[in-house]
Amino acid sequence: MNILIVRTDKLGDFITTLPSIYILKKYNQDINIIVCVAPLNKALAQSCDFIDEVIIDDGKSIYKFFLKLKTKKIDISITMFSTTRLALAQFLVGIPLRIAPATKIAQIFYNKKVLQRRSKVKMSEYEYNIELVKELYPNIKVDFPSPLLKYRDAYEIYNIFCINNDIDREIICFHVGFGGSSDANWSLDEYEILIRTVLSQKKYQVVLTFGPDEKELYEEMQSRLNGEDIVFYLSLDGIVYFAKLISNFKLFVSTSTGTYHLASLVGCKTMTFFADTLFASSKRWKGVGDISLQHNYMIPLDKIERKKIFAKVSSELLSI
Repeated sequence: MNILIVRTDKLGDFITTLPSIYILKKYNQDINIIVCVAPLNKALAQSCDFIDEVIIDDGKSIYKFFLKLKTKKIDISITMFSTTRLALAQFLVGIPLRIAPATKIAQIFYNKKVLQRRSKVKMSEYEYNIELVKELYPNIKVDFPSPLLKYRDAYEIYNIFCINNDIDREIICFHVGFGGSSDANWSLDEYEILIRTVLSQKKYQVVLTFGPDEKELYEEMQSRLNGEDIVFYLSLDGIVYFAKLISNFKLFVSTSTGTYHLASLVGCKTMTFFADTLFASSKRWKGVGDISLQHNYMIPLDKIERKKIFAKVSSELLSI
């Protein structure tokens, strides 16, 4: 049986589908699981041993996308987040059972529509995704390991990184950039204070990481922290290398973005900053990793309350 899982948006969104894919594969090893993802998530999907095939959708030609699906002889599809384009292509291919949330116009092209109302945030995003799999197999066991993704050569990658950068202490990482749908973060001035708070302890090695499209931010932070004992890493080695590297870090500090979800996925302790709204909250976007390793803060709009939260974050960094 060929089952297609569709999630073609950003990194963090795709990571929230992985628990549902894992439990589906564990339920029946004979199921051939095909995932459809955006190009940026190709390598991560291919590195998961519970995914059998990967289809890339660039979001452009619906005809080319239709042809890709047509060759796979798909029996069932589960679309975690749909658009009219994705729904129409699956309908035209003639996939016998097409499961998806009941959302807007797209739902007319599915024959199993699930009312979820995710905006009410009765559960997290990854739990909503698991609920869609349960529509197919109601008695499926929903347990999954933490960390969900392990790489055999992860420590080797980390060790080489430490040797190349003369690191002999545990690493606290700051990822100061925005990304994905994140709409809350500290300013660079505030991050600089937090970074210097860790540096003052002289206990951990501070590493600042930046995405491949964040070169200007990379240079800005180098200028701000010139002369400090910090390793600046511009991630040009791919998402899987980055996942292996951060899986061995002591702590990953960032806003709620794809890299936070990646850190949680591979078992790294996280300190994460969320907007003070239900839609963007940690309740909706909690990581797929061990909840005890997730230290989440909501950043309020009120200036006085913001200062109080900032003081709590600084205090926690001092106590690590």
